[in-house]
Order: sequence, then C-alpha cells, then structure tokens
Amino acid sequence: MLKLLSSTAHTIHHSNPSPRVGSNPIKTPLFKALSQLTGWNHELGRRRAFCSNQSDAAADPKSDASNPEASDTKSSSAVVVSTTTTSLDDYQTVIALPLPKKPLFPGFYMPIYVKDRKLIEALQESMRRQTPYAGAFLLKDDDASADSSSSSTTCETENVLEKFKGKELLNRMHEVGTLAQISSIQGEQVILIGRRRLRITEMVSEDPLSVKVEHIKNKAYDKDDDVIKATYFEVMSTLRDVLKTTSLWRDQVRTYTQHIGDFNYQHLADFGAGISGANKHENQGVLEELDVHKRLELTLDLLKKEVEVNKIQASIAKTVEEKFSGERRQIVLKEQLKAIKKELGVETDGKSAFSEKFKERIEVNKDKIPKHVLKVIEENLTKLQLLEPTSSEFDVTLNYLDWLTVLPWGNISDENFDVLRAEKILNEDHYGLSDVKERILEFIAVGSLRGTSQGKIICLSGPPGVGKTSIGRSIARALDRKFFRFSVGGLSDVAEINGHRRTYIGAMPGKLVQCLKTVGTENPIILIDEIDKLGKGHSGDPASALLEVMDPEQNANFRDHYLDVTIDLSKVLFVCTANVIDTIPKPLLDRMEVISLAGYITDEKLHIARDFLVKNTCRDCGIKPEQVGVSDAALLSLIENYCREAGVRSLHKNIEKIYRKIALKLVRQRASTVVPAVSVDVTDTEDTKPLAKTDSETSTEGSTVLTDESATKTEQSGVVAEKVMIEESNLADYLGKPVFHTDKIYEKTPVGVVMGLAWTSMGGSTLYIETTFVEEVERKGRLRITGQLGSVMKESAQIAHTVARRIMLEKEPDNLFLANSKLHLHVPEGATPKDGPSAGCTMITSLLSLAMKKPVRKDLAMTGEVTLTGRILPIGGVKEKTIAARRCQVKMIIFPEANRKDFDELPENVKEGLDVHFVDEYEQIFELAFGYDH
Repeated sequence: MLKLLSSTAHTIHHSNPSPRVGSNPIKTPLFKALSQLTGWNHELGRRRAFCSNQSDAAADPKSDASNPEASDTKSSSAVVVSTTTTSLDDYQTVIALPLPKKPLFPGFYMPIYVKDRKLIEALQESMRRQTPYAGAFLLKDDDASADSSSSSTTCETENVLEKFKGKELLNRMHEVGTLAQISSIQGEQVILIGRRRLRITEMVSEDPLSVKVEHIKNKAYDKDDDVIKATYFEVMSTLRDVLKTTSLWRDQVRTYTQHIGDFNYQHLADFGAGISGANKHENQGVLEELDVHKRLELTLDLLKKEVEVNKIQASIAKTVEEKFSGERRQIVLKEQLKAIKKELGVETDGKSAFSEKFKERIEVNKDKIPKHVLKVIEENLTKLQLLEPTSSEFDVTLNYLDWLTVLPWGNISDENFDVLRAEKILNEDHYGLSDVKERILEFIAVGSLRGTSQGKIICLSGPPGVGKTSIGRSIARALDRKFFRFSVGGLSDVAEINGHRRTYIGAMPGKLVQCLKTVGTENPIILIDEIDKLGKGHSGDPASALLEVMDPEQNANFRDHYLDVTIDLSKVLFVCTANVIDTIPKPLLDRMEVISLAGYITDEKLHIARDFLVKNTCRDCGIKPEQVGVSDAALLSLIENYCREAGVRSLHKNIEKIYRKIALKLVRQRASTVVPAVSVDVTDTEDTKPLAKTDSETSTEGSTVLTDESATKTEQSGVVAEKVMIEESNLADYLGKPVFHTDKIYEKTPVGVVMGLAWTSMGGSTLYIETTFVEEVERKGRLRITGQLGSVMKESAQIAHTVARRIMLEKEPDNLFLANSKLHLHVPEGATPKDGPSAGCTMITSLLSLAMKKPVRKDLAMTGEVTLTGRILPIGGVKEKTIAARRCQVKMIIFPEANRKDFDELPENVKEGLDVHFVDEYEQIFELAFGYDH
C-alpha cells in the first residue's frame, strides 16, 4: 500500500511560537560560535534518508516542486507552510497513514508512496475540501521483522499492509503519531509535512482506515532550570561536533535556522532526533516522550552515537584514501623511473626489449627457420608493437612469440654411429634382451651407411620390470641423442598431445613441442611410456591424436594447435612402452614396430642380481663390499622362492630389504661398542680403537658374524671385521618365509591329471588339469567345469570332451566310460581367473587318462589349441612357457608344429636339457603321453 520515498530531510516552521527560555537561544554566544565554525548561520544538521528505494538527489527536486509553499520562500530546499493554530485543533478525525521506516517529526516533511486506490482517492478528496490533513503513525514490528527495523524491506511492508485492513492494521500501529499536512499528491507520491503530536483514541472506519485522535501537548517545565539549560547547550555542542565530521547537513541547517524563527528546547530535541541515523524504535521513543527534559536527553544520546559513527567513517575513509594515494604514488614514481632510465639509455621500453630479445633469437639460425614460420614471427612482432602492454592480447602475443622463437628450428645434434660403442653401452646397462639390442644396432648401422638417421617408432612390449623404460635411456646414450620421457598412462585430454588453442588464458603447446624446447634439438629420443593405458574422455581421444605423430609419412608436417605452424618430427626416434598390445588401438599399433620383451629367465636374473643389483644396492646403502657377501645359492633361492615375476623389479626390492636389515645391524653393533663415558665421537676419530667384541656382536643366525664398522677402519688394531654372509640357509631371516612354492603339485602324476603351460602378464606358469568321475549316467555323458574359467576355456573343455569320446571309440570301442559317466573337470587355484584356447590338448589328455585308467608321464607338459577334427593350432608365449617348464623340472614339452620357429629363436641356455616335441595332430600327443612302458 505504502512505500516511502528516500529524500533529504526538510523542515517547516510552526507559526505558533513556543515559549522562550530566558533570552532567545539563537542569540546565545555558543550558537554564534557554532555559526562562525561552520561558515553559515546556525547550521545544525541534516536528516538522513528515510527510504531505500530512491536517491536523495531524485527526491528533493520533486518535493520542492510539488510544494507550492516552497516557491514562496527564499532559494532554499526547506518547506515552509504558514497555518493557524486554531485550525489544527479542529482535526479530531483523520485518515491514518502507516509509516514503515521512521516516524515523522514536527517540522520535517516526508515523501511516501500510496498504492491503495481507495486511500489515494480519500486523500485527494480531503485536499479538495480544504482539509489536507492526515495522521502518520509508525508501524510496529511483526514476527517476521522483529530483529531490527532496518532488516525489513519495503516489499515486506507492502505485503503486511495489503494483508491487513481495519482493526488489524490499527493494532500494528503505534498510538502516538504526527498530524501531517498533505502538501501535494502527484500520482502515487504523497508529500507529508509534520505538524504536531497525536494520539489515537478509537477507530472510525476501516477502508480507508480513519481514527479519532487527541492533540497531545508537552508537559510543563521550568524554563530557568539549570539542568534543562545544561542539557540544551550540550545538545548544541554535540551538533557542532557533528558538523566537524559531516558536511552533508550544512545546507539544511542553514535553511532550518533561517525559517524556524525560534530554536527553543522542544524544537531542538525534535530536530536532533530527526537528523540522527537512529532506528525507528529510538525515534519513536523521542516522539512519544512529552517531558521536554527527557526528550532532550534522548536526543543527546542519539547525537552522541552519531558523532562516534561519523568519526569511525571518517577514519575508514582516511585509511582507504591513504592506501590508494600510496599506490598511485608508487605507480607514478615507477613510470618516472622508467622514463629516466630510458633517457639515460639504461633501460629501453618494455615492448622494444621484448622485440630485441626475439630478434636476437631468430638471428642465430635465421637461415634454418622455415619461411612460413619466419613470416608468422615477423607479423606478430609488428602486432606486438601496436598493442598496449596492459591489454590481455599483449600477453598472449608475447607468450606466442616466446614459444615460436625458442624452438630449435633446424638444430640437429651430432650422432654417434659407432656400432661397437653402442653395443658396449647396451651390454653395460642391460643383461640379455638380445632382440632389442639387435634392433637398435640395426638402426645405428643403417644410419652409419646413409650418413644420417631416420625417425622410427619402436614399441617395447613386455611385463613390468623388464627394463623397457631404461632401454630408452640406453639408446639415447648409445646414439649421443637428447632424451625426453613423458607418460601417457591415464591421459584423456587430446590437448596434451596437440596443444591448446590460443583462445583462452593458460593455453600452452602440447608435450611434443615442450619436448623440443627442453632438449633444444630436432632429433631427440622421445620415450612415450605406458601407451597401452591411454584414456579417453570428453576432451577427445589422445590415441587418435597420436596417429599423426606416429606416422612417418605425416609427422614431418605436424601442426600444434597452439603454434598453428607445421613442425618437423620426422627426425625424432619414438620409443613407446606397453605391458600388453591388446589394448592399443589397431590403427596406432600398425604404425609401430613392436619388439616383445618376454622377461628374464633364472640364469639372466642371477647375472643381473650379481653384477648389477647387489653392487648398486650395496653402494646406495653405504655398505662396503668387503662387509657383506651374498652367495649364488642365496640369489638363486631368492629368485625361485621370492621373485618369480618376469622382471627384476621385485628382485631389486628384496635385495634392498636384505641390505637395509644388514645396515641396521651394523649400526646397532657399532653403537653397542661405544663407551658412554667417552665424550669423543668415535665415528669421527681415526685413531680410536674398537672395544672388545661382546656376545651381542655375534649373530646366532647361521654363520653370520657382525662386527663394529670401526674395526674395518683400524687395521693397526689387529681386529679384522668378519663379513656378513647371506646364504640360502639364513635367507629367511631377512625376508621371511618363501612367497612361492614349487608349481609341481604331484611328484607322481595320478590318473586324470595332466600338466599344462600358461602365459601370464608376469611371465609363464604351469597349470594342472584335473578330471575325476562323479557318477554313472546311462548314455548321457556330461562334464562339469570349475576353476573360474573364461568363456574361451569353457568352450575348449566342451571341444575336448567331444574329441576325447571320438578318440576312445577309435582306440577302445568297448570302453564306454566317457559316454556313460558324469565327470568333473577342474583347474586348481580357483581364485585366479583363467582364459585362453591353449589348454585344449591338455584337457583331452586328462579325459583320456581317466577313461583308460592310465597316468601320463610325470615329467611331461603340453600346450596347444585343438579343433574338433584333432588338429593342433599354434599358441603364444613360447618363451615364457618354456621357462615355466624348466622351473618345474619338466623334461618333455609338447608344442604345436607351427611354433617350432618361435622355439628355435630362444637362447640355447633356455632350450638346454629339454626334450621338445612339435605336433600338428592329437594322435601324436596320444603316443607321446601314453605310449611308454608303464
């Protein structure tokens, strides 16, 4: 219904003069001093805005224009209305107007908005009848806005006024209000001028709300009372302090003092409360107070608070101004310093300095930079000179030029094509891996004959810990090329390969461009690690982005999204690593030359441990070689019982564990030989003699003897430190119980059990196939399968059952065991998932062994896929399966005929002592497995 309009406070003069207090207060010396201080006559203050919807600047012109009496005054914003006191007493029934924010004090005017059509019509009607008066009463706080009057918004007030009418609205108003003259009505805006205090006695009508009122007077007081005088002058003094801190009220103070006529006690109290920033409850208390002395005291409290608030505001404003002034001063001084340095030639302009730096970079190898790149650089240098250093485009162009000029355009490092030197380096860094070494030497030989090398893409595939990553470093050392490695495992953002586009802050080139900047040459060796673990997300498919990089026909014109110029990657030797190649996309795999690393056999691990791992670990732990000895038997036991994986990473960790325990024992032993009373540090004194060996120095574990390290430093003492020997017998004292046991479950193979060979990501392993009889079923032979087998292996079992029944009909027509029996086929270690087609021949042999009640050879292992017609198909992982068979002391192995070439490529030490048979029909396996003298 109502909405207050924010405005500058204005005052009016009551024509009814109040009684004077002695002489006129406006003539007092204190008031004259106040006038001299402010520069105007009788400036006292300015009332704060009453509403929050419109500015003071917007409200004042409207208010002055709408008040016809204001035009009759002097050039001032005050509203002065001349009226007779007798006419005001006649208004005993008035329209009640609710005020949501602050009460209206006599002498002030207040613009409000009236949205209720009935109410606005009633107010207009009263003006036509020459009775332009209404009652203005402050609203009480409801439950929703009981916290503070300032927290309630105009919208909430409108909701309350629209919701309640009549008696309910009356109950939400304070009884004491102000008789307000309606100065003007323009649309919904009504300007009220406070006249005198009223009190509601009863309700007359509900819509619009009209009430009967009584005009209330101030209580009588003694004008000559010293306490009242002192309070009056203190209020005046406080107003003077307000003027010192706030200059916003001075115009209004001048207008008020010019037209008030008489600045008596009650007027001063109302004026002080009206201009204060107090909340509506405090102002309502001043309005309701009829005791002039108490009213002055209330006003004094409000003004004191206002002074303190103004002081705090002034302090904050001063602090902020000093801060910004200091920053502006620093900026001006920096600019002046730059200008002085430029005049002296000490420093050039920022843009010029950057341009000179970029030009110096390209001048070094300007002839080698491609023309299209040189053109882009020159265009951006010109653009840089036209941009302001404060613009964001300046930073983008600056970074772009920095990348373009820092790349090694045409810079190729010298290569070493000495094959013998390269072979020596590869052998120093790695034992075995002859296939990989041979391929690298071939690459070097071709480069030696051509006089220059070509970029190649090699993929090293193998289980973890076989040295794929370290081979890349060895290749770089052998060729004298720069080396750069980055991993793409889990990479899902294509921008990491192709770079970001220069359309947002933080854009940068891809890893390949970053590599060229880091190494400084165009022909480095880039190792892309874990390429089989590439991710794929919402930012694109990195595998597809690598297709251009890995294609020798395309990477000569590789285009990075950030640089947006072509880069030659054809001279780069890419080395990729992967654990398995099955997860690599086929188009990407087709671009790479795959070299498989099957892993290390026991003999190779033994050499690696003895010649590399033990020596390096001993050095890293700070132990001298003469202090510890490790036997070959201990290393062999460590490999067989603790570290069976294809690589040597676990072997290295276990050797480190042994040496850490030895280091701890040595330190403890040394500490036990130190006499506490001696203040000299025995570890730093060369001539300190070791004490006698105590019982704690001797280990009870085997023949291992630990002595103080200081004994090894003092040969002249005659005490010789004994070595810590690691033997097979005391290996468990350092590593605990063996992790692995023999894969050979049966010393003598029972009926229905056959050993197969399997490939895993950790290398090869043996796999037993067990078949047993469950129950007899007449001509309904069935097969139950367990062991957590995959779908391919389950199909192999069904095929094996069918082929075995056919073979039994051919070999022993009267033997109907498979046709009339329910059988159970199981593969041990059921917690391990198993799948693959290579167990077909093993399953057939297990079923036939059970049907014929005849076991197979105890030292036999086989692998191969079988068709329904009995053909044996090739399998993979020949080397791994051969190593697994040797580990289990298997003497005879059966491989498919198609895998003969794979077996022939194995090292001689792997094939040594094995009786290997190659077959292409199951009939041959039948003769080898059962054709022996039982």
